[in-house]
Amino acid sequence: MATCPECDAEIEVDEFDVDKGDLISCPDCGSNLEVTGTSPVELELSDEEEEDDDEDTDGGDDEEFDDDDDLDDADEEDSEKEDWDE
Repeated sequence: MATCPECDAEIEVDEFDVDKGDLISCPDCGSNLEVTGTSPVELELSDEEEEDDDEDTDGGDDEEFDDDDDLDDADEEDSEKEDWDE
């Protein structure tokens, strides 16, 4: 067991499943936490964002890329329709 430094919630973390420097999220308050010790597990607030939180960031480049994918799909559908019309 470890304790969230933000909300003092008890977080079930197995010391064999984490390494020093790993980032985890508090299930109660959602704070990003860094593992600073493994025996016992110690956690500190992290200023880095967790990789799984890409959807929550502004994601300007990702959103722009996704829009391009949608356009490519539409172009493919149009070309398929043209093939059927011939």
